[in-house]
Amino acid sequence: MEFSDKHIIHMDQDAFFVSVEILKNSKLAGLPVVIGGMSDRGVVASCSYEARKFGVHSAMPSRMARQLCPHAIFVKGSMEDYSKYSDQITELLQEKVPLLEKASIDEHYIDMTGMDRFFGCMKFAQELRHSVLKQIGLPISFGLSINKTVSKMVTNECKPNGEKQIRKPEVQSFLNPLSIKKIPGLGDSTFIKLSEMGVRKIHTLTQIPQDLMFKILGQNGLSLWQKANGIDNSPVVPYREQKSIGKQTTFDSDSMDIAGMKIILTDMITKLAFELRQKQKLTACITVTIRYANFETVTQQAKIPYTSLDSFLIMKAKELFDQVYQKRMLLRLVGVKLSHLVSGYEQIALYGPSEKMYNLYQSMDKMRSRYGVDAIKLATVLKT
Repeated sequence: MEFSDKHIIHMDQDAFFVSVEILKNSKLAGLPVVIGGMSDRGVVASCSYEARKFGVHSAMPSRMARQLCPHAIFVKGSMEDYSKYSDQITELLQEKVPLLEKASIDEHYIDMTGMDRFFGCMKFAQELRHSVLKQIGLPISFGLSINKTVSKMVTNECKPNGEKQIRKPEVQSFLNPLSIKKIPGLGDSTFIKLSEMGVRKIHTLTQIPQDLMFKILGQNGLSLWQKANGIDNSPVVPYREQKSIGKQTTFDSDSMDIAGMKIILTDMITKLAFELRQKQKLTACITVTIRYANFETVTQQAKIPYTSLDSFLIMKAKELFDQVYQKRMLLRLVGVKLSHLVSGYEQIALYGPSEKMYNLYQSMDKMRSRYGVDAIKLATVLKT
């Protein structure tokens, strides 16, 4: 079977954070709602479509959002609630579909290839959407097409509260008139570069020879050219809860230096959180492991709201260490694991860092990307 014969559904919650808040408080319906930083130094994590009409968008400083939309209602937000509803939606879909990928906290891909012989994929997708609306109470949109890229673009065009199918013969006519900004993965710098070349519509991008795209943008240029031509061979990857990253340290000599071990945990978490943000991932579970001198290994785990924020993860790791270290014996190993990973990055604003702190994280990540993960360390780690 060719990839072009596939039936891929992309389901995306409409303004997910805002929708959850409206479900909790119906008085917010139809109003310009902003989720995230409550102070002028905060950062917008998400906003309602009513607020977007005034130019408000994610990652914008809260003070700018207030200037653009003075009558906006600011809500602090709760990642715990958003994680809970996200898990409910995932569980509902897993029970009904043959192959599910959880792409982020609020979007899923479903591979329905071959199922159209039993019932129409469009009809099935509509029933899925109505199940989420009825059982969870949250609005959701979907796009159905031949691959993940096109399906995602279809969803984005029919939101909010929409549904649409683009069949194989219709793909290019659907894509051609769209702005190149609509292509998933096309960033601001690439958009500026292509715009300066006069490439603003997908149709124009499809006319550029592949070798020229490679010369201009390297491998990313070839990927963009393929997406512009409706080509995407990436499979729907089954959602697995155990997907994780972790680090551990075995000491040269057994130790009872508790303060030192917490510093080691801090350093490991800092590196893991940077890795999460680099991969645009969030974690919903943290596990701390210790091994005593007698080789007894003990772990302590906690479910947490989706995050990639160092300070929150460091705090939880230290709490778990205090819970797991009970025997006051010498230790030979300490480790930490972050699991239940999903794609995402904007939610960092929900934990209340100021705009200054938000910018600091971004600046530190840029330095680490350029000079290595050890280019910047916390002072407590350096002292040790």
